[in-house]
Amino acid sequence: MPHDDLGAVLSASTATAPRPLNGLRIIDVSNVLAGPLATYLLASLGAEVIKVERPQGGDLARKMGADPARGRAFMGTSYLATSAGKRSVTLNLQSPKGQEIFRRLVTKADAVFENFKPGTMQKLGLDYDALRLVKPDLVYCAISGFGQDGPLAMRPAYDQIIQGMSGLMSLTGTDGPTPSRAGFVVCDSFAGAVAALGAVSAIFRARATGVGAMVDVSMLESSMVMAAWIVSDFANAGRAPTRLGNDSRSAAPSGTFPTKDGHINIVCNEDRQFLALCDALALGEMKQSPVWTDRQERFRRRDEMKAILHTVLAQKTSAEWDEILTRHGVPCGPILTIPEVLDLPHLHARGFQKPCAGSDVVVGGTGMRFAGEAEDAPPLPPELGHDNDGIYAELGYDAAALAALRAEHII
Repeated sequence: MPHDDLGAVLSASTATAPRPLNGLRIIDVSNVLAGPLATYLLASLGAEVIKVERPQGGDLARKMGADPARGRAFMGTSYLATSAGKRSVTLNLQSPKGQEIFRRLVTKADAVFENFKPGTMQKLGLDYDALRLVKPDLVYCAISGFGQDGPLAMRPAYDQIIQGMSGLMSLTGTDGPTPSRAGFVVCDSFAGAVAALGAVSAIFRARATGVGAMVDVSMLESSMVMAAWIVSDFANAGRAPTRLGNDSRSAAPSGTFPTKDGHINIVCNEDRQFLALCDALALGEMKQSPVWTDRQERFRRRDEMKAILHTVLAQKTSAEWDEILTRHGVPCGPILTIPEVLDLPHLHARGFQKPCAGSDVVVGGTGMRFAGEAEDAPPLPPELGHDNDGIYAELGYDAAALAALRAEHII
């Protein structure tokens, strides 16, 4: 779209602007989370994502989640979380006919996403080296536990495995005999975000130069990127991190503190925030003390300082302290459950969760908004094979050909 035309669209505050990735077509053969999350981000930004699934059952995520009835219908809540706005076709990639259809799909696409064990697509004749013969500017994004090469490449990997091997579990929780994992599949999610960024970057270059790319995304390395500060502490200062529970590694008082009825998070990264905390808690002596006003001394004597704060914070509820601390300019926040955070008026005001068009299915946003641009309600996540007829018709398959493919269990 010419610049002037786009400006005219954006100038109309009530208009729905074209999404940034309109015009991109992504073929997605990934399963469960890392790949589907990556392509969900792209679909939410306007890309056409065609999800290619096994004819029998499709993506495993279709059966997963907290609602067994939805799982039995192949519309599990895990699948719903990352599938709005996509299209679905079924295709047996184990068969020569299915492989040929896949190649034809690829000729009309910008990128392919997969998250199989390295070598799986090569055995099918559908890896990057094979597909770039039919689409030289293809971007091929492969997500795996450890990357496509290296000594660990062929090890099976799930999020829990990567949480342990990335060092994350050595940092999570408090001192004790058993390491703790994070409360959700963070390493899969890290890899999905990195994959989306890598693929869009490669597509941008491909459109400018005609040169495609193989984007090799490692869950292990993606997790290390997200832990950049901690990794740098060891790589550049020789400090190996240990478990600190909810305490901060760089400042005090910062962490989770008990109150009269629960807990509250308080962060004092800067001296002015500590002084504001003293005012909020009526700790004038602490504010005047040369010991406690020294940032490094506060950090060294963290446990002693926490004991003082605990005594004061135990006198009021978390909600009362949240109001008082916020009024004094102290960074703080309550410890919310998932139902509580989804009920926050703030998230409602920003429209984070959106009902899919014409249904009771609700999906989350991408965490970003384009200021002044309205967004349509996302389409409902597709049922298995919902778009077979339309997409395969684009490739030249008529009704009789499709019936034959179904009879052969190709689609």
